[in-house]
Amino acid sequence: MHDHRRLGRELELFDTDPLMGAGLPYWLPDGATVRHTLEEYVREAERRAGYRHVYSPVLGKRELYEISGHRDHYGEDMFPPMALGAEQVLLRPSLCPHHALIYRSRSRSHRELPLRLAEVGGMYRSEPSGVLGGLTRVRSITLNDAHVFCTPEQAVGEARAALELIRRAYQDLGIRASRHRLSLPGAGGKYVADPELWRRATALLREALDGSGLPYEAAEGEAAFYGPKIDVQITDPAGREATLSTVQIDFHQPERFDLHYIGPDGARHRPVMVHRSVIGSLERAVAHLVETHGGAFPAWLAPVQLAVLPVAREQAGAAHALAARAVERGLRAEVVEPGRGTLAARVREARLVPYQAVIGAREAAAGLVAPRLRDGHRPGPLPAEELLRRIGDRVAARGTALWEGRP
Repeated sequence: MHDHRRLGRELELFDTDPLMGAGLPYWLPDGATVRHTLEEYVREAERRAGYRHVYSPVLGKRELYEISGHRDHYGEDMFPPMALGAEQVLLRPSLCPHHALIYRSRSRSHRELPLRLAEVGGMYRSEPSGVLGGLTRVRSITLNDAHVFCTPEQAVGEARAALELIRRAYQDLGIRASRHRLSLPGAGGKYVADPELWRRATALLREALDGSGLPYEAAEGEAAFYGPKIDVQITDPAGREATLSTVQIDFHQPERFDLHYIGPDGARHRPVMVHRSVIGSLERAVAHLVETHGGAFPAWLAPVQLAVLPVAREQAGAAHALAARAVERGLRAEVVEPGRGTLAARVREARLVPYQAVIGAREAAAGLVAPRLRDGHRPGPLPAEELLRRIGDRVAARGTALWEGRP
């Protein structure tokens, strides 16, 4: 059973330091590569799905979160205000108030809707020290977030499209959802008091789930303070369940921020705000990937995709030339030098790398390489360019298959 806290440090993906503080991990080069690749992947998936990307600041004035309702309903999870002259600013606990302001920065027409705004952005939660752990519960969160501003008639379609984006991402990442949960309000005062709001939003989410053919379970007390949500649940190797991805339908914040669009009738209408996150927080996503794959990431996500192993020092030049060609093709490659041990020892050292290319005297003389796949498959000697083409094709295809024609 893999524990990302131990394995992530052994693989030099991330670490922490008391001077930075609990719940504030830093990313080492290999971990930063995985994180950056995830960011690129989700941005491209969103771009293809019609999203426009924005950047917004991690600070906001106190009044912003009073309007959004976060101060009243979520205040205990926020960091204290900081004085800035006569004003007070806070680290944001969520990106949605900022995207609401971007939406209302100018007049909107029904012809622009749905308007899909996405951001990979930072947010901060004042988590108690007792619940912090590795990358799964942190105080500094990088969220793959997006907000779709649409008409009420478009909301179900947008929620279903978000669920499909999540399904495809999980397939490419080699992870699976353990269940889908319809999270509803429970007893207590943390929820917005508007029964009609809850009824309408819940009905739309149920319609989206039913239309997607997904089985789901309702759970009271798990909703966001402003509305119900679909939580895509994952389970770690120890059987612990957590939420990774979400889809929410929100009537509350469009009203609080007085958002509107001009309809075909020339009148002002209130949009619906669909919140959705495809892979959730990058921290939790990487933690789950480490535990699911044991550090043997899918080829497109691996920190090093190709390890080149010269049998002897005489083949070092050919090895470095192959690695350089791989890098020029956009692959992440490194040479495992003969001075680091016997060939067998170096093969074991690179066991988590998806592809190994062994170059001995015969291969160097013939311009060939002897590939080894992480799963033990040995395709036989190939021209160097052929190997790079095959690896490039698999990386570009995403997914978990290491070789064409193999699962």
